[in-house]
Amino acid sequence: MSCDITNGRVEECKSSVSGLKNIFFANFDDLTVDNITYDATNGDTIDSWVPAAQLTLFKYELKSNENSFTTAIQTSRDNGTTFFESTLQISLKKQDQAMHRNIKLLAFGRPRIIIQTMTDQFFMMGLAQGADTEAGEISSGSDMGSFNGYKLTFVSREVSPSNFIDVTTEAALKTAFADSTGQDAIIKAD
Repeated sequence: MSCDITNGRVEECKSSVSGLKNIFFANFDDLTVDNITYDATNGDTIDSWVPAAQLTLFKYELKSNENSFTTAIQTSRDNGTTFFESTLQISLKKQDQAMHRNIKLLAFGRPRIIIQTMTDQFFMMGLAQGADTEAGEISSGSDMGSFNGYKLTFVSREVSPSNFIDVTTEAALKTAFADSTGQDAIIKAD
C-alpha cells in the first residue's frame, strides 16, 4: 500500500453545521463485508451493501445537543500500526420498559451503526468489527428538572475511518441496503 498523499485541500466556506440527526442500528450478523459495493472514484464511500435477506434498520432520533460522533486516529511509529477509533455518545430521554430491554441487547451485541448528521451526511460505524457499548448509564435524576433516560457510549476500532455512505436521505439509505431480490431495507422507528 502506498502512503503517498494524493491531493490537497482549499479553505472551505463557513457553510456547515455540526450535530447528529438520527442513528440507525443494524444487527451485526445481518450484513457481511463481502457484499459491499464502493464508489468507483472514492474507494472509501459505500454505494450499496446487499444483505442476504431484507434488512431492518432500527432508527433512533437524536434531539439533544449532547450527542456526538468523533474519530480518533491511533498510530504508533514504534509498532508500525494505525487504526481509527470512532466514538458515538448519545442521550436518549425518558426511560421505558422497551428501551431498557434494547439497552441490554445493545450492550450484549456489537451492532453496526449508521450515523446521520444535521447536514444529511451518512457514515457507517463498525464496518468490519461492529461497535461495542463501552460505557453508559440509566439515570432517573436527582430532581424534577434532571435528565431522565439513557446515556450511552459506543466505540468501534477499524483499519479505516468510518465510511461515508453515498446517500443524503432515508429513502436512499433504504435503497442502498436493498437485498438481492431488490427489497429495500425497512426502517423501524418505534
